[in-house]
Amino acid sequence: MGRGRVELKRIENKISRQVTFAKRRNGLLKKAYELSVLCDAEVALIVFSNRGKLYEFCSSSSIMKTLEKYQKCRYSTLDTARSISETQGSYQEYLKLKARDEVLQRSQRNILGEELGPLNSKELDQLENQLETTLKQIRSTKTQAMLDQLGDLQNKEQMLVEVNKSMRRKLEEFSAQVPLGLAWETGEQNIPYNHLPAQSEAFFQPLGGNSFLQIGYNPVVSDEMNIAGHNQNVSGYFPGWML
Repeated sequence: MGRGRVELKRIENKISRQVTFAKRRNGLLKKAYELSVLCDAEVALIVFSNRGKLYEFCSSSSIMKTLEKYQKCRYSTLDTARSISETQGSYQEYLKLKARDEVLQRSQRNILGEELGPLNSKELDQLENQLETTLKQIRSTKTQAMLDQLGDLQNKEQMLVEVNKSMRRKLEEFSAQVPLGLAWETGEQNIPYNHLPAQSEAFFQPLGGNSFLQIGYNPVVSDEMNIAGHNQNVSGYFPGWML
């Protein structure tokens, strides 16, 4: 009778599990060796036990060379497949962007009033509504910009008015202080010298009466003295013999 089929599941008995692992490990290494010899194949086998012990077989001189060869073949295939996939994705994205660019260019030409023939009435209504909405937005933005500019100008005007008022107050204060100081400094120089009352011209007139009583009186000299005295009194000066 042949052997019955063994159910593949974890062996619960620890000893049986270790015995089975040793037998099958040796059989796997033997099969790998036979495959490399019979078929002239490059075989590399790596086995770790449940305790972390390493068992390996390599038909070549170094297992590292076989692993490097595996990495090159494996990742080069992945890179090639990835490159093809990325190229296809990029091409699809390019087609989408190209179609979108064509739609935008056609819409721009329609806004400028070009190529309106193929459009139906519904599309023309949509274009008209779009233009009206855009025009409203432009006018609103322009009005807001003008209001902002007007507000800035009003603020600048208010600042200039305040500066003008401040300078006017300072000028008035300075003008009120300067004349008082000048009057104080020049007050003594403006005092008139003719503050004394002018003497009567009768003081210089000869005594009335007979001429024989006017001893030593010379009418010519007396007239000259009277004229000189009158001139000096008018100008505010007195002769030396009166001081």
